[in-house]
Amino acid sequence: MADFVGALDQGTTSTRFMIFDHGGNEIARHQLEHEQILPRAGWVEHNPTEIWERTRSVIQSALHAANLHHNDLAAMGITNQRETTVVWNRRTGRPYYNAIVWQDTRTDRIASALERDGRGETIRHRAGLPPATYFSGGKIQWILENVDGVRQDAENGEAIFGNIDTWVLWNLTGGANGGVHVTDPTNASRTMLMDLETLDWDDQLLSFFNIPRSMLPEIRPSSAPELYGTTRADGPLGGEVALSGDLGDQQAATVGQVCFSPGEAKNTYGTGNFLLLNTGEDLVRSKAGMLTTVCYKFGGAPPVYALEGSIAVTGSAVQWLRDQLGIISGAAQSESLAAQVEDNGGVYFVPAFSGLFAPYWRSDARGAIVGLSRFNTNAHLARATLEAICYQSRDVVEAMREDSGVSLDVLKVDGGVTANELCMQLQADILGVPVSRPVVAETTALGAAYAAGLAVGFWNSTEELRQNWNEDKRWEPRWTEAQREAGYAGWRRAVERTFGWVDVE
Repeated sequence: MADFVGALDQGTTSTRFMIFDHGGNEIARHQLEHEQILPRAGWVEHNPTEIWERTRSVIQSALHAANLHHNDLAAMGITNQRETTVVWNRRTGRPYYNAIVWQDTRTDRIASALERDGRGETIRHRAGLPPATYFSGGKIQWILENVDGVRQDAENGEAIFGNIDTWVLWNLTGGANGGVHVTDPTNASRTMLMDLETLDWDDQLLSFFNIPRSMLPEIRPSSAPELYGTTRADGPLGGEVALSGDLGDQQAATVGQVCFSPGEAKNTYGTGNFLLLNTGEDLVRSKAGMLTTVCYKFGGAPPVYALEGSIAVTGSAVQWLRDQLGIISGAAQSESLAAQVEDNGGVYFVPAFSGLFAPYWRSDARGAIVGLSRFNTNAHLARATLEAICYQSRDVVEAMREDSGVSLDVLKVDGGVTANELCMQLQADILGVPVSRPVVAETTALGAAYAAGLAVGFWNSTEELRQNWNEDKRWEPRWTEAQREAGYAGWRRAVERTFGWVDVE
């Protein structure tokens, strides 16, 4: 068998291809950013064709950098930004419209209508999700209703939908020349269209959005041999490689962090934050604003479920400091600037740029900076931005405890923001539990590699994967309980100030 496994990680701001060995060690990577298209307030789009071009480039560049070829890879897995919605023509391969990104809020009236007339309760029960702009169903409906020709082509079976995993898989397996139209349960569970118990598209949920079933991809397990076909010889790998793993990015990070037992949790710090708690084969229906989602489904084994707290804006708040305000020149500078002050100076920043996700689910919220006085400087704002990442995570941990009764002993963390050591110390302080970062911080790609490798026998079991996990650094809480509770009380007051800024009725 070949010595390596490849993983494509198609994220919100960039696409990377990584190659791992049997020990889970990184051998090579290449990464490219893509354009963030912002046509108007609340709208966020990507160009699907640009994403496919970036996919081709990063695969070829990573293989070249490691002097490897397609036959050095035992398998390839894919992980992706979830909920981001593409509709394209099956015959030509051309997208009808830009991809509508998970952060986009243009479907707020669709979500509000579902909630008002009672259909929201059916969606919560069957799909595990609240009606929200976050998920794919409303985005598909918007394209069908607002882009010329799509409705007719959908009725004729020519217009098809996919989240980014489906779009990339379709292109890797031939595109308009026989591409495979598939997805996995972790991605399908983010559409508001899949029944969590049957792991199949639900006709009543489809009727709520007036979406033809023929548009939707086939749902297959997250990991299984020859699951999604093979890459094409004329594709970026230059030969046939088994595409045997597919996981939404946050579920992939959970697998990469080897959270295979009920009660184990991880928090991924990227554009947004996503905290997942493995609940095993038990489907826990949240009463505290969490999402019930599929964690993974490996082969013929029963699905494993999770509770998820999804936070829209965390790392992207740091980007906002850089790109819109210009107070830092790079993400790393947020740490040194914030470290110039001992505390936030009374300033709280709630980055509700696209409303608030878990546990509030308030699409009427917008960002606010509160508590300012003339004493405050850009260093206080930088520190408040890092604290906002951590306070939003605490909101989610509190809600998960309410739903599951599980109190965390330690929080496993991964993603780009974990390089910010001040932010990780603040996370330990604000939560009151240790924070642990693994040696391989890019666990999203690693999880996709694990899913693909398990399917073809490159790894034999999840226990073998556990042996690959090693801690890089641990942060212990330093704040007193009084500091912790006073800080959190201030945060909750700040969050309340963001409600009701936008009329979504």
